[in-house]
Amino acid sequence: MAVDLSFRHAIWRKSEADWHVCGIPAVFHLDHGTDFTSTHLEQVMADLKVRPVFARKGHPHGHGKIERLIGTVTHMCLPHLPGHAPRGTRDRAGQAKLTLPELDARIGRFIREVYNRRPHSETKHPPQARWEAAAFIPRMPTSLEQLDLLLCTVAKPRKIHTDGIHFESLRFIDPVLADYVGEATTIRYDPRDITEIRVYLRTLDGEKFLCRAICSDLATETVSLKEITAARNTRRKQLRGTLSSRGALVDRLLAAHSEPLPAAYPAMPLPRTFNTPDSPPTAARPGPGTEHTSDSAATALAQDHTVRLKRYINE
Repeated sequence: MAVDLSFRHAIWRKSEADWHVCGIPAVFHLDHGTDFTSTHLEQVMADLKVRPVFARKGHPHGHGKIERLIGTVTHMCLPHLPGHAPRGTRDRAGQAKLTLPELDARIGRFIREVYNRRPHSETKHPPQARWEAAAFIPRMPTSLEQLDLLLCTVAKPRKIHTDGIHFESLRFIDPVLADYVGEATTIRYDPRDITEIRVYLRTLDGEKFLCRAICSDLATETVSLKEITAARNTRRKQLRGTLSSRGALVDRLLAAHSEPLPAAYPAMPLPRTFNTPDSPPTAARPGPGTEHTSDSAATALAQDHTVRLKRYINE
Protein backbone atom coordinates (compact mmCIF):
# COMPACT_ATOMS: atom_id res chain seq x y z
CA MET A 1 0.00 0.00 0.00
CA ALA A 2 2.93 2.39 0.66
CA VAL A 3 4.10 2.00 -2.94
CA ASP A 4 0.58 2.58 -4.25
CA LEU A 5 0.16 5.77 -2.20
CA SER A 6 3.55 7.07 -3.34
CA PHE A 7 2.68 6.33 -6.95
CA ARG A 8 -0.67 8.09 -6.50
CA HIS A 9 1.01 11.18 -5.04
CA ALA A 10 3.54 11.31 -7.87
CA ILE A 11 0.92 11.01 -10.63
CA TRP A 12 -1.94 13.22 -9.46
CA ARG A 13 -1.98 17.03 -9.28
CA LYS A 14 -0.67 18.44 -6.03
CA SER A 15 -2.73 20.69 -3.80
CA GLU A 16 0.18 23.15 -3.53
CA ALA A 17 0.09 25.75 -6.31
CA ASP A 18 3.89 25.87 -6.66
CA TRP A 19 4.27 22.09 -7.08
CA HIS A 20 3.60 21.47 -10.76
CA VAL A 21 5.11 18.00 -11.14
CA CYS A 22 2.47 15.41 -12.04
CA GLY A 23 1.53 12.87 -14.70
CA ILE A 24 1.89 9.17 -15.49
CA PRO A 25 5.58 8.33 -16.02
CA ALA A 26 6.79 6.51 -19.11
CA VAL A 27 9.35 4.48 -17.14
CA PHE A 28 9.34 3.24 -13.55
CA HIS A 29 12.78 2.37 -12.10
CA LEU A 30 12.56 -0.41 -9.49
CA ASP A 31 14.70 -2.73 -7.43
CA HIS A 32 13.76 -6.31 -6.57
CA GLY A 33 11.96 -5.69 -3.29
CA THR A 34 8.80 -7.69 -2.66
CA ASP A 35 6.66 -4.54 -2.91
CA PHE A 36 7.92 -3.91 -6.45
CA THR A 37 7.59 -7.47 -7.75
CA SER A 38 3.97 -8.04 -6.71
CA THR A 39 1.30 -9.09 -9.18
CA HIS A 40 -0.79 -6.09 -8.12
CA LEU A 41 1.88 -3.55 -9.08
CA GLU A 42 2.56 -5.39 -12.32
CA GLN A 43 -1.14 -5.09 -13.22
CA VAL A 44 -1.17 -1.39 -12.27
CA MET A 45 1.77 -0.61 -14.55
CA ALA A 46 0.15 -2.57 -17.38
CA ASP A 47 -3.11 -0.63 -16.97
CA LEU A 48 -1.27 2.72 -16.90
CA LYS A 49 1.07 1.71 -19.75
CA VAL A 50 4.22 2.27 -17.68
CA ARG A 51 7.41 0.39 -18.57
CA PRO A 52 9.11 -1.11 -15.50
CA VAL A 53 12.92 -1.11 -15.45
CA PHE A 54 14.48 -3.27 -12.74
CA ALA A 55 17.96 -2.61 -11.41
CA ARG A 56 20.50 -5.38 -11.82
CA LYS A 57 20.95 -7.44 -8.70
CA GLY A 58 24.20 -6.66 -6.95
CA HIS A 59 24.57 -3.30 -8.73
CA PRO A 60 23.24 -0.57 -6.38
CA HIS A 61 24.20 2.21 -8.79
CA GLY A 62 21.23 1.12 -10.91
CA HIS A 63 18.87 2.94 -8.55
CA GLY A 64 21.18 5.68 -7.32
CA LYS A 65 18.66 8.48 -7.92
CA ILE A 66 16.36 7.10 -5.23
CA GLU A 67 19.17 6.33 -2.79
CA ARG A 68 20.53 9.84 -3.27
CA LEU A 69 17.15 11.41 -2.49
CA ILE A 70 16.79 9.29 0.65
CA GLY A 71 20.26 10.37 1.79
CA THR A 72 19.48 14.03 1.14
CA VAL A 73 16.25 13.88 3.16
CA THR A 74 18.00 12.00 5.98
CA HIS A 75 20.83 14.53 6.32
CA MET A 76 19.22 17.83 5.31
CA CYS A 77 15.60 17.51 6.46
CA LEU A 78 15.15 15.10 9.36
CA PRO A 79 17.80 16.61 11.73
CA HIS A 80 15.89 19.91 11.73
CA LEU A 81 12.52 18.41 12.69
CA PRO A 82 11.14 18.44 16.26
CA GLY A 83 11.80 15.21 18.12
CA HIS A 84 14.67 14.07 15.88
CA ALA A 85 16.58 11.31 17.67
CA PRO A 86 19.76 10.04 15.96
CA ARG A 87 20.70 6.40 16.11
CA GLY A 88 21.98 5.47 19.54
CA THR A 89 19.70 7.90 21.40
CA ARG A 90 18.08 6.39 24.47
CA ASP A 91 14.31 6.08 24.39
CA ARG A 92 14.04 7.20 20.77
CA ALA A 93 10.29 6.52 20.74
CA GLY A 94 9.85 8.81 23.74
CA GLN A 95 11.45 11.69 21.81
CA ALA A 96 8.69 11.74 19.16
CA LYS A 97 7.02 15.13 18.68
CA LEU A 98 5.28 14.84 15.29
CA THR A 99 2.39 12.70 14.14
CA LEU A 100 2.72 10.76 10.89
CA PRO A 101 0.60 13.27 8.88
CA GLU A 102 2.70 16.13 10.30
CA LEU A 103 5.92 14.36 9.35
CA ASP A 104 4.56 13.74 5.84
CA ALA A 105 3.71 17.44 5.48
CA ARG A 106 7.17 18.54 6.69
CA ILE A 107 8.99 16.25 4.25
CA GLY A 108 6.72 17.37 1.41
CA ARG A 109 7.49 20.99 2.21
CA PHE A 110 11.23 20.26 2.20
CA ILE A 111 11.02 18.60 -1.24
CA ARG A 112 8.92 21.43 -2.66
CA GLU A 113 10.78 24.41 -1.21
CA VAL A 114 14.35 23.14 -0.87
CA TYR A 115 15.14 20.02 -2.88
CA ASN A 116 13.28 21.01 -6.06
CA ARG A 117 14.76 24.53 -6.02
CA ARG A 118 18.43 23.91 -5.26
CA PRO A 119 20.82 23.20 -8.17
CA HIS A 120 21.48 19.50 -8.69
CA SER A 121 25.12 18.48 -8.31
CA GLU A 122 25.16 16.70 -11.69
CA THR A 123 22.83 18.75 -13.92
CA LYS A 124 23.68 22.10 -12.26
CA HIS A 125 20.00 23.04 -12.54
CA PRO A 126 17.16 22.81 -10.02
CA PRO A 127 14.77 19.89 -10.71
CA GLN A 128 11.79 22.28 -10.79
CA ALA A 129 13.44 24.42 -13.47
CA ARG A 130 14.24 21.39 -15.63
CA TRP A 131 10.61 20.21 -15.40
CA GLU A 132 9.24 23.60 -16.45
CA ALA A 133 11.79 23.92 -19.27
CA ALA A 134 10.59 20.67 -20.84
CA ALA A 135 7.23 22.34 -21.64
CA PHE A 136 5.23 19.18 -22.28
CA ILE A 137 1.71 18.16 -21.35
CA PRO A 138 1.83 15.27 -18.84
CA ARG A 139 -0.27 12.19 -19.47
CA MET A 140 -2.97 12.06 -16.79
CA PRO A 141 -5.57 9.46 -15.76
CA THR A 142 -9.19 10.24 -16.58
CA SER A 143 -10.04 11.01 -12.96
CA LEU A 144 -8.78 10.56 -9.44
CA GLU A 145 -11.52 7.96 -9.02
CA GLN A 146 -9.99 5.87 -11.81
CA LEU A 147 -6.51 6.24 -10.34
CA ASP A 148 -7.70 5.18 -6.90
CA LEU A 149 -9.49 2.24 -8.46
CA LEU A 150 -6.21 1.02 -9.96
CA LEU A 151 -3.83 1.84 -7.13
CA CYS A 152 -5.58 1.90 -3.79
CA THR A 153 -8.18 -0.84 -4.07
CA VAL A 154 -8.05 -4.62 -3.84
CA ALA A 155 -10.34 -6.82 -5.96
CA LYS A 156 -12.18 -9.86 -4.56
CA PRO A 157 -14.89 -12.10 -6.09
CA ARG A 158 -18.20 -12.15 -4.22
CA LYS A 159 -21.79 -13.28 -4.76
CA ILE A 160 -24.85 -11.13 -4.10
CA HIS A 161 -27.17 -12.63 -1.47
CA THR A 162 -30.70 -11.64 -0.53
CA ASP A 163 -29.34 -9.66 2.42
CA GLY A 164 -26.45 -8.05 0.54
CA ILE A 165 -22.78 -8.90 0.05
CA HIS A 166 -20.81 -10.65 2.79
CA PHE A 167 -17.15 -9.67 3.21
CA GLU A 168 -14.79 -9.96 6.19
CA SER A 169 -17.70 -10.98 8.45
CA LEU A 170 -19.50 -7.75 7.51
CA ARG A 171 -22.63 -7.18 5.43
CA PHE A 172 -22.73 -4.53 2.71
CA ILE A 173 -26.03 -3.30 1.32
CA ASP A 174 -27.43 -1.01 -1.38
CA PRO A 175 -30.90 -0.91 -3.02
CA VAL A 176 -29.37 -1.61 -6.45
CA LEU A 177 -28.22 -5.07 -5.32
CA ALA A 178 -31.83 -6.30 -4.97
CA ASP A 179 -32.11 -6.78 -8.76
CA TYR A 180 -28.94 -8.89 -8.96
CA VAL A 181 -29.39 -11.53 -6.24
CA GLY A 182 -27.37 -14.64 -7.09
CA GLU A 183 -25.10 -12.83 -9.57
CA ALA A 184 -21.30 -13.09 -9.42
CA THR A 185 -19.55 -9.79 -8.83
CA THR A 186 -16.13 -8.32 -8.20
CA ILE A 187 -15.81 -6.00 -5.24
CA ARG A 188 -13.04 -3.44 -4.85
CA TYR A 189 -12.16 -1.87 -1.54
CA ASP A 190 -9.62 0.44 0.02
CA PRO A 191 -7.72 -1.45 2.77
CA ARG A 192 -7.45 1.82 4.70
CA ASP A 193 -11.25 2.10 4.96
CA ILE A 194 -13.56 -0.87 4.33
CA THR A 195 -16.77 0.79 5.47
CA GLU A 196 -17.60 1.03 1.75
CA ILE A 197 -16.98 -1.25 -1.24
CA ARG A 198 -17.41 -0.78 -4.98
CA VAL A 199 -19.43 -3.51 -6.68
CA TYR A 200 -18.87 -4.56 -10.31
CA LEU A 201 -21.07 -7.03 -12.18
CA ARG A 202 -19.21 -9.62 -14.26
CA THR A 203 -20.41 -9.68 -17.86
CA LEU A 204 -19.18 -11.12 -21.14
CA ASP A 205 -17.85 -7.69 -22.06
CA GLY A 206 -15.97 -7.22 -18.81
CA GLU A 207 -17.00 -5.60 -15.55
CA LYS A 208 -19.89 -3.17 -15.19
CA PHE A 209 -20.02 -0.81 -12.22
CA LEU A 210 -23.17 -1.35 -10.15
CA CYS A 211 -22.97 0.69 -6.98
CA ARG A 212 -21.15 1.59 -3.81
CA ALA A 213 -22.36 -0.67 -1.04
CA ILE A 214 -21.92 0.36 2.58
CA CYS A 215 -21.73 -1.50 5.86
CA SER A 216 -24.53 -0.02 7.95
CA ASP A 217 -22.78 -1.01 11.19
CA LEU A 218 -19.74 1.11 10.28
CA ALA A 219 -21.40 3.86 8.22
CA THR A 220 -20.33 6.68 10.55
CA GLU A 221 -16.77 5.41 11.12
CA THR A 222 -13.51 4.91 9.25
CA VAL A 223 -12.21 1.41 9.84
CA SER A 224 -9.25 -0.18 8.08
CA LEU A 225 -8.97 -3.82 7.09
CA LYS A 226 -6.02 -4.11 9.46
CA GLU A 227 -8.19 -3.04 12.40
CA ILE A 228 -10.96 -5.47 11.42
CA THR A 229 -8.46 -8.33 11.08
CA ALA A 230 -6.81 -7.51 14.42
CA ALA A 231 -10.17 -7.39 16.21
CA ARG A 232 -11.24 -10.69 14.65
CA ASN A 233 -7.95 -12.39 15.61
CA THR A 234 -8.29 -11.14 19.18
CA ARG A 235 -11.82 -12.52 19.36
CA ARG A 236 -10.65 -15.87 17.98
CA LYS A 237 -7.95 -16.10 20.66
CA GLN A 238 -10.54 -15.40 23.34
CA LEU A 239 -12.83 -18.10 21.95
CA ARG A 240 -9.95 -20.59 21.80
CA GLY A 241 -9.17 -19.87 25.45
CA THR A 242 -12.82 -20.36 26.41
CA LEU A 243 -13.04 -23.63 24.47
CA SER A 244 -9.81 -24.89 26.03
CA SER A 245 -11.06 -24.23 29.57
CA ARG A 246 -14.40 -25.87 28.80
CA GLY A 247 -12.64 -28.84 27.24
CA ALA A 248 -10.51 -29.29 30.36
CA LEU A 249 -13.65 -29.20 32.52
CA VAL A 250 -15.32 -31.86 30.34
CA ASP A 251 -12.21 -34.06 30.57
CA ARG A 252 -12.27 -33.83 34.38
CA LEU A 253 -15.96 -34.73 34.50
CA LEU A 254 -15.46 -37.71 32.20
CA ALA A 255 -12.53 -38.92 34.28
CA ALA A 256 -14.60 -38.67 37.46
CA HIS A 257 -17.52 -40.64 35.98
CA SER A 258 -15.30 -43.33 34.49
CA GLU A 259 -13.92 -44.43 37.91
CA PRO A 260 -15.31 -47.88 39.02
CA LEU A 261 -18.08 -47.66 41.59
CA PRO A 262 -17.50 -49.46 44.95
CA ALA A 263 -19.38 -52.79 45.30
CA ALA A 264 -22.37 -52.66 47.71
CA TYR A 265 -21.78 -56.23 48.85
CA PRO A 266 -18.77 -58.53 48.63
CA ALA A 267 -18.94 -60.97 45.75
CA MET A 268 -19.83 -64.53 46.78
CA PRO A 269 -18.67 -67.47 44.64
CA LEU A 270 -21.26 -69.71 43.05
CA PRO A 271 -21.25 -73.43 43.87
CA ARG A 272 -19.52 -75.77 41.47
CA THR A 273 -22.04 -78.69 42.01
CA PHE A 274 -25.81 -78.93 42.31
CA ASN A 275 -28.03 -81.46 44.09
CA THR A 276 -30.67 -83.36 42.17
CA PRO A 277 -34.08 -84.17 43.65
CA ASP A 278 -32.98 -87.77 44.38
CA SER A 279 -29.64 -87.00 45.99
CA PRO A 280 -28.95 -85.64 49.45
CA PRO A 281 -27.69 -82.07 49.80
CA THR A 282 -23.98 -81.78 49.11
CA ALA A 283 -21.78 -78.86 50.03
CA ALA A 284 -20.45 -76.84 47.14
CA ARG A 285 -16.83 -77.26 46.17
CA PRO A 286 -14.92 -74.26 47.39
CA GLY A 287 -13.54 -72.07 44.65
CA PRO A 288 -10.49 -69.83 44.64
CA GLY A 289 -10.46 -67.42 47.53
CA THR A 290 -13.10 -69.37 49.54
CA GLU A 291 -10.86 -71.59 51.58
CA HIS A 292 -11.88 -69.83 54.78
CA THR A 293 -15.68 -70.12 54.22
CA SER A 294 -17.34 -71.93 57.12
CA ASP A 295 -19.02 -75.34 56.55
CA SER A 296 -22.39 -74.01 57.76
CA ALA A 297 -22.33 -71.17 55.23
CA ALA A 298 -21.43 -73.57 52.43
CA THR A 299 -24.20 -75.99 53.43
CA ALA A 300 -26.81 -73.20 53.58
CA LEU A 301 -25.76 -71.97 50.15
CA ALA A 302 -26.02 -75.46 48.66
CA GLN A 303 -29.51 -75.98 50.12
CA ASP A 304 -30.65 -72.67 48.69
CA HIS A 305 -29.53 -73.66 45.19
CA THR A 306 -31.18 -77.07 45.59
CA VAL A 307 -34.52 -75.42 46.33
CA ARG A 308 -34.15 -73.16 43.31
CA LEU A 309 -33.33 -76.11 41.04
CA LYS A 310 -36.40 -78.07 42.29
CA ARG A 311 -38.64 -75.10 41.58
CA TYR A 312 -37.24 -74.86 38.05
CA ILE A 313 -37.88 -78.60 37.42
CA ASN A 314 -41.44 -78.46 38.80
CA GLU A 315 -42.28 -75.45 36.68
